[in-house]
Amino acid sequence: MIDRSKKLPAFFYESALGKRPVREWILGLSLADRKLVGRDIQKVEFGWPLGMPYCRSLGSGLWEVRSDLTDRKIGRVIFCVARERMVLLHSFVKKTQKTPAQDLRLALKRMKEVLRDGA
Repeated sequence: MIDRSKKLPAFFYESALGKRPVREWILGLSLADRKLVGRDIQKVEFGWPLGMPYCRSLGSGLWEVRSDLTDRKIGRVIFCVARERMVLLHSFVKKTQKTPAQDLRLALKRMKEVLRDGA
């Protein structure tokens, strides 16, 4: 029998002001790119733990969902695992080989909030 349950359900990080930046980023993408990112997040939800090429550890408790978008763009959604949930912390279109330090810092800051607040 096939297991169709989510092993790691995804939740959006929400700021103190009620903003959900990853959700807003996804909604700002084209329909085709939204479908690609959603499919890749879903692969992690159902396949966790999952490695390359869909998911990769960034260290310090951070992981990335890796998406090949249209027009040869590369999308990344950074998440952490908290209380058996995938918390989507930060997202961006990647323009360089290495993940920019400012993106990692922001994701780490948000992860600390999630872990501190028990979200």
